[in-house]
Amino acid sequence: MEKRNVKQNEPATDFKNNGIGAHFEVVGKCLVIRLDQELDHHIALNLREKADKLIERGNVKNIVFDFERSGFMDSSGIGVIMGRYKKVIFTGGKVSVTSVNSAVDRIFRLSGLYKIIEKYETIQDALKAM
Repeated sequence: MEKRNVKQNEPATDFKNNGIGAHFEVVGKCLVIRLDQELDHHIALNLREKADKLIERGNVKNIVFDFERSGFMDSSGIGVIMGRYKKVIFTGGKVSVTSVNSAVDRIFRLSGLYKIIEKYETIQDALKAM
């Protein structure tokens, strides 16, 4: 997996998929979650548990969900994103999404998630903004 625009003083830590349906990478104080499949009830619990473990280690302030390889999200996915938002907002953190297709974008708009999270074209754009 390529490392994307990581500053030399901010090492990236890459965590493999491990059957969760996503890759996890900590870049500086940002947790990047690259979804490998649909964000639905099939992967929501495992993804939430893995993300929470990484957040609770204390080195994560912001979260980026990358949808480049995911074409769908259901209400379980909305819950995963909302729950992680609630975990980082109290420490001044932010949540963003990248590479969102039209179907997932519609879900974000209809659910009102864009009122609390930002959308960016690429992971690099999100990391620069955070």
